[in-house]
Amino acid sequence: MSERFYVVHLVDGTYELFRHFYGLRRFNKGKDRPYGAVVGVLQTVLQMLENGDRVKGSASRGLVGTYLGVATDHVIESFRNRLWPDYKTGAGIEPALFSQFHPLEEALAAMGVVVWPMIELEADDALASAAHIACQDKKVQKVAIWTPDKDLAQCVRGTRVVQIDGRRKTIRDAAGIREKFGVSPQLIPDLLALVGDAADGYPGIPGIGAQTAAQLLNRYGQIENFPSTILGEQGDLALLFKKLATLRTNAPLFKKVETLRWRGATPAFAAWADRMEAPRLLERCEKAAGR
Repeated sequence: MSERFYVVHLVDGTYELFRHFYGLRRFNKGKDRPYGAVVGVLQTVLQMLENGDRVKGSASRGLVGTYLGVATDHVIESFRNRLWPDYKTGAGIEPALFSQFHPLEEALAAMGVVVWPMIELEADDALASAAHIACQDKKVQKVAIWTPDKDLAQCVRGTRVVQIDGRRKTIRDAAGIREKFGVSPQLIPDLLALVGDAADGYPGIPGIGAQTAAQLLNRYGQIENFPSTILGEQGDLALLFKKLATLRTNAPLFKKVETLRWRGATPAFAAWADRMEAPRLLERCEKAAGR
């Protein structure tokens, strides 16, 4: 009997919620449906479940089931806000969008999908931790992290852990990350520390752009190895920004990859499909589960 392998899909639920919310805005003329973005995310996740393990670069032979987890920001603030006062917060998020954060988590759980609602850590930390845990299982052939967020580029490893931007239909392995950013995945936190990340609210080091940062990192390695003359008095600030950019990989999300195997929607999902006025979701779930 041939050995069986897994492909693990890890989804940035917060990014998907934002993407679907503002995507719908272009068509609904300002009339937001209460669960419109939630339905959009569920449709995206269902498409992954329907497609199973068809990820470019994975041999289909010997692959079993669909292993999937979704990370969400239960609240926007995290431990990083204590480290840097200007770090991103929930301020400015539209109420119509914010009101769908928790329903998304509940609807996904009802659909039988493993959800990690993060409070002290961020959704990105959950994705990094899940990728780290999954890689400990030798039967995991590939881990696909579904988000365009450049923070997650640090988690890419060879061709085994890849980053997928579903909207742009791009898949990046370690070579692809280096081609895009000019450095290896392991140096992404250092790169972001130097150039900053406007989305997360820290500015980087004045006078250092992306090209210069990549040249320095490729010459000296991580920031800790830089000669003191390069960053001068900005050295400690660069290390603080690196701490902000470094994703945590020690969140105890699960012990066995088998936990992530999707086995179909729970009985509670019928009520959710009715509440969201999306009966087709229930039909698709039943079909994907082979019921």
